[in-house]
Order: sequence, then C-alpha cells, then structure tokens
Amino acid sequence: MANLFGKAANQLPPKIVVGILIIGALTVAGIAYYFTPKYTRVGYMPKQPIPFDHSLHVTGLGLDCRFCHSFVEKSGFSNIPTTQTCMSCHRMVKADSPKLAALRESWETGEPVRWVRVYQLPDYVYFDHSAHVNRGVSCFSCHGEVNLMRTVYHKTPLSMSWCLDCHRNPEYFLRPQEKVFDLGWQAPTGRQQIEMGKQLIEQGKINPSDNCSACHR
Repeated sequence: MANLFGKAANQLPPKIVVGILIIGALTVAGIAYYFTPKYTRVGYMPKQPIPFDHSLHVTGLGLDCRFCHSFVEKSGFSNIPTTQTCMSCHRMVKADSPKLAALRESWETGEPVRWVRVYQLPDYVYFDHSAHVNRGVSCFSCHGEVNLMRTVYHKTPLSMSWCLDCHRNPEYFLRPQEKVFDLGWQAPTGRQQIEMGKQLIEQGKINPSDNCSACHR
C-alpha cells in the first residue's frame, strides 16, 4: 500500500511546534508591552528645565489652573505658561533663585523655556480640552491630583477603553461647572455621584459620542 504522506510530512510536526512557540512568544510579548504602564506611559515623570512644584503653587498659593493654562476653556489644546506669565511673579518673588536660571535666561533672550511634554496623544487621536472642561469634566479626571504633585507625572492610561468608559457612562465623572478647576473638591461617591451626574447630563444636554469618528478624524 502506498504511503499517503511523502517524506516532507515528517518535518511538519516540528515546524508546527516551532510555529506555535513563536506565536505564543509574540502574544506574551504583545500583552507585556501593550497592556502595561510602559505602553500607556502611566508613571512617566520627565525632568523639567525648571523644577515647578504644582503642590506649592496650587495648594500652597491658591493659583487657579487657568492662571498658567489660560486657554484651556477656549482652545482644543491646553497651553503651557509663557515666560511672561511666570515672570509676572518671579521678577519679584525669588528673582535670584538658582532654580529659576532657565526662566531668567528665557526672559533675557526671548527663547521659550523647553518644557518636556508629559501627556502626548497619538496623531490619530483628536481631543478637545475646551469641549470637556466646559461640560463638567475636571482636570482631575485625566490628570489626577495635580494640586498635590511636586513633580507632575502621567497619571492615567488615556487608552481607548479608558476614554470610552467616560463617554458611555459620563454620570460617573461629571461635576458642577464651578468645581471643574477645584482640584481639592471632594466629589460625592456611589449613588449620589450618579444622581448628580444624571442631573448635569440633563441640564447640559450632554450626549458624548462613542462612534469612532468622534476621536479618529
């Protein structure tokens, strides 16, 4: 009786085993990278040219977020403070501090301070800051307790599923408009938050889209 399989069939089992091992290794490597903070940048804390202490300025001195990020309510992007904004205080306050050498150099030369970006969305993601803060989404929701951070770091994953959690259930995250920039405000929990959120949704006619085109344009 003739053999149904040729000699080449003898090499199939080891090839299949090797293929399974390669696929398994790639799967594990993908999960280890794409489902961990390394990919989402959580915990990323770059060294800045000026050691700006948010806890001192916000909690200690009472500065509002909008004093430095002045266009966050009007623009799709949250601007970083200009040298002029910083020098409005530091021409008189700690004017000779060695920590502010880069600021003084910027003031004298006209070159901007080279701040290192902490949050960076991919180019294929569209996000409008003004659309969110003007509907009751606080800075706290995305950036955490910045008012308590001596050095700002990447707090939340900003993954697609993370964003969709809010778009599909905004009542869990909304707060009154006057509390959006009050990072020390204690939001209600549980049923109270849900009830308050639903009222804010009704009052503001808030209906966030979960369609792909909302963020990928």
